[in-house]
Amino acid sequence: MAERVWQVESEAQVSDIAELERRLSAALDRIRIGLAAQASAPKAGVSVDTADLEARVERLQVELAAEKQAVADLEARVKTLKERQESKIADLSAAAEAAKSQVIALAADLQALRETHAEVRVTSDRLRSAAETGVVEPELINRAMQAELEALRAERQTDAAEIAAVLAALAPIIEEAQ
Repeated sequence: MAERVWQVESEAQVSDIAELERRLSAALDRIRIGLAAQASAPKAGVSVDTADLEARVERLQVELAAEKQAVADLEARVKTLKERQESKIADLSAAAEAAKSQVIALAADLQALRETHAEVRVTSDRLRSAAETGVVEPELINRAMQAELEALRAERQTDAAEIAAVLAALAPIIEEAQ
């Protein structure tokens, strides 16, 4: 047990010694730093040549001004690019709206064309059955002709809408090429 007490005391002493060494080392470091600062500080009555420092400051100010100008140029360029991009986005949005309205119109024309073709089929079927029975109905012939004319008009409208959609899609490409 006596050995154990001595061991605890010696561990405490080692810890105390380590702490003292650390504190001494820190104090010596502070002394070195203070001596180095005194050695580099100008002595009273000794003139310091500031011409080199002033030249360096002037050179750094010129470099700073050049960097500020470069930043301003880059900011102006970014602003121009952003405006150009926003303009293109607006143009594309307008073109998309126009294309959307053309697609809606084309869909309506196609629906009208389908309805007209359905009417032509029905009228043609009636005309065929009337011809098979040998009965000729002038009203039925007129309806068939009118339905066929309407189908042709609807096809023409659909073709015109398709051409307009193609031209609208080509317009930006043509403008960009010019």
